[in-house]
Amino acid sequence: MSQSDELPVAADERAADDTATGDLAAEALAEGRAEASILTSRAGADEAIEADQDAAAPPTSAAPAPKGSLWRERNFMTLWTGQALSQFGAQITELAIPVLAVLTLNATEWEVGVLNAAQVAAFLIVGLPAGAWIDRMRKRHVMIVADAVRAIALAALPVLALLGMLQIWHMIAVALIMGVATVFFDVSNQSIVPSLVRSNQIAEANGKLQSTEQLAGLAGPAVGGWLLGVLAAPLAILITVGTYIASFVALLFTRDHETLRAPEDHKPLAHEIGEGLRWVFGNPLLRRIVLTTGTANFFGTIAMTLLPIFALRELGLTPQMLGIVFSLSAVGGLLGAMMTPRIVARIGEARAIPISAIAFSVVPFFLPAISLAPALAFPLLVIQFFLASFTVLLYNITQVTFRQRITPPRLLGRMNASVRFVVWGVMPIAALLAGALGTWIGTVPTIWIGAFGELFACLFVVIGPFWRMRELPDAHADHADPKPAG
Repeated sequence: MSQSDELPVAADERAADDTATGDLAAEALAEGRAEASILTSRAGADEAIEADQDAAAPPTSAAPAPKGSLWRERNFMTLWTGQALSQFGAQITELAIPVLAVLTLNATEWEVGVLNAAQVAAFLIVGLPAGAWIDRMRKRHVMIVADAVRAIALAALPVLALLGMLQIWHMIAVALIMGVATVFFDVSNQSIVPSLVRSNQIAEANGKLQSTEQLAGLAGPAVGGWLLGVLAAPLAILITVGTYIASFVALLFTRDHETLRAPEDHKPLAHEIGEGLRWVFGNPLLRRIVLTTGTANFFGTIAMTLLPIFALRELGLTPQMLGIVFSLSAVGGLLGAMMTPRIVARIGEARAIPISAIAFSVVPFFLPAISLAPALAFPLLVIQFFLASFTVLLYNITQVTFRQRITPPRLLGRMNASVRFVVWGVMPIAALLAGALGTWIGTVPTIWIGAFGELFACLFVVIGPFWRMRELPDAHADHADPKPAG
């Protein structure tokens, strides 16, 4: 699963037909990539789209809006344009940052581990309180400030590089700052759609935003690889700075209808955080899913942290080739999203979780095995990343839809923050461990450890009640009394 990370949809009830289920899958696709780090390409944290139902929705018009009408609404188009550009730019930086560290600064395994840990440390440090804080703020304003902080921090890297002063610790400091800003941007972004469009347009808005995001995931890495071939990595990073500025300007011109919670509705921060954690770990099915996802993220991060060194330095791939690998892995994710409704209809929603978990636990062995046949590195990487993305998306779309469906609206934000705290909070720890192991025993043995560890991640859902069920419980159902298989 890649970082990223991590997806409540605007629609919070089960779809009745393939079309509705397909829309739900498209909306959950970003969360699937965000919460996954099972050896797929590293998805940015901004891929999550969980819609916080605590946000007040604008008044609904008397007549339902026709399908596609959002393309003619200036307010939505303003937001969509800024987000499309920033998502595309983020894909370029995902490739440019490791290239800059590994090929330009000649970073060691430990330095790469620290850099990766810095990128996600904020989810461990401020991930839990951020959800409760943002529930008390204007989310669009939070996103504006976060975009400004990300643009300024990221711009420091090309400036320092052009001055000949860039060092690895500069990159680590920038990663820490951007990580905090991304936490606040993501949690707000997950909540803003209901305050921008009519309630009967929420699903359409999320579908359009996420379709655009996946197109960025397809084209961005390949374009980023091409740019790195004609420009230096710092100059490619400047393009992402420009897209963050575009998002900042777009949000300034966007108008929302958010109504803040009354101050008397606020409870002590610790109480609100605890309520979210109790909901997640008090549900036996959700608890097993979180443990599987967190374990997979931990060992997946161990392997993925050293991927730039493995691919660029040991296998000799060019940045352009690595960009193509990431783009083709996104194709696997898109196919996984498209096939999920049909797979779930055939085998059942509950059984799809352990079956997909077994699949994504086996696929990681492809990565270190490539060291045995380096001449075939490029096609084998494409196959491995493609299969990983497909299986991860099947798992995540299914489990994300379930947890959205069973969680009361007032707890959605805190439930998502609690889940992300666990499944992303392990990643900075794993990244540091990967750096230490890489320094001690080498890159390839460390990746083998990550692959073997992921094999055990599926046990929490494989050994459990999922096989005895066909469908997962609905909201307010007794989770201890699953539906029998049909």
